[in-house]
Amino acid sequence: MDLATILGIQLPLIQAPMAGVQGSAMAVAVSNAGALGSLPAAMLGLDVLQAEMLRIHAQTSRPYNVNFFCHTPPQPEAAQETRWRTALAPYYQEFGLDPDNIPAGPGRAPFSAEVAQVLRAFKPPVVSFHFGLPSPELLAVVRSWGAKVLSSATTVDEALWLQAQGVDAIIAQGLEAGGHRGHFLSPDLDRQLGTFALLPQIVRAVRLPVIAAGGIADAAGVRAAMALGAAGVQVGTAYLLCPEANTSAMHRAALQSEDARHTALTNVFTGRPARGIVNRIVREQGPISAAAPAFPLATGAMAPLRAEAERRGSGDFSPLWSGQNASVCLALPAAEITRRLALGF
Repeated sequence: MDLATILGIQLPLIQAPMAGVQGSAMAVAVSNAGALGSLPAAMLGLDVLQAEMLRIHAQTSRPYNVNFFCHTPPQPEAAQETRWRTALAPYYQEFGLDPDNIPAGPGRAPFSAEVAQVLRAFKPPVVSFHFGLPSPELLAVVRSWGAKVLSSATTVDEALWLQAQGVDAIIAQGLEAGGHRGHFLSPDLDRQLGTFALLPQIVRAVRLPVIAAGGIADAAGVRAAMALGAAGVQVGTAYLLCPEANTSAMHRAALQSEDARHTALTNVFTGRPARGIVNRIVREQGPISAAAPAFPLATGAMAPLRAEAERRGSGDFSPLWSGQNASVCLALPAAEITRRLALGF
């Protein structure tokens, strides 16, 4: 059975869930265009999640995807937090911020029983996960209403593990992809491959449909992925300039500038490697900082710097998430981006 049939969509195209820069409006627009729109839910509280689900159900009858993180929250370490705040102290001083009044924040929460209860009322047809999968008990709840389950693999070993857990399709996330790496079996970045090296290896290793992700931003990229055995593609960065996106003005400007040619995997924003456009804080403290606490604990100390810099019109402390192929980003409606990508099938 092909991917479109499995997911109940017209086009084997998934709009990548992009936490912080999109909500239900993007998901609805893409789903109504015949592909699979996605709602990133890792940063949403239960009330906001419910409100977003209500918006989706009011605006589309097409299949859609809801995406969650599956990390194990770390125990805060006072010494590590002190090292991180010491590293950031010069910036607090520059902006006139009192570090003693900056609370530690949890950042992003993993999928939970409480979240599953909210979802149960809406029965989303597709649920996807990043950083592995939730517990078998929680996964059983998701499957109880017939949802198809997707998850990201960044290595062949991760793909084989996901297949053994019974997922319906695997997203092969290449090194080019914007946002957080989905790795979960090993934190070694040397094991991470580019999309067109990773994709055919996973296709050969598993029996499931494989969805290519990372660096695919136009019809030519779609055709290349399909030629290498992909059952479909997942695209994120190409949608960042759409009017349905919540991408900030400074983020939009960066994506349309020469700065977008230089991206890096950095842990300075959240504590976990994620690809974004290189800005001041990435240059000066990263890309990979040993001082940053484990994901997602680095977020708390960074938040006031980001807020103050953005108040002054600067994106120097903002996560400007982007894949390595932002050159074809266009400020067009999401339905038109979807139509153009579909020319590659």
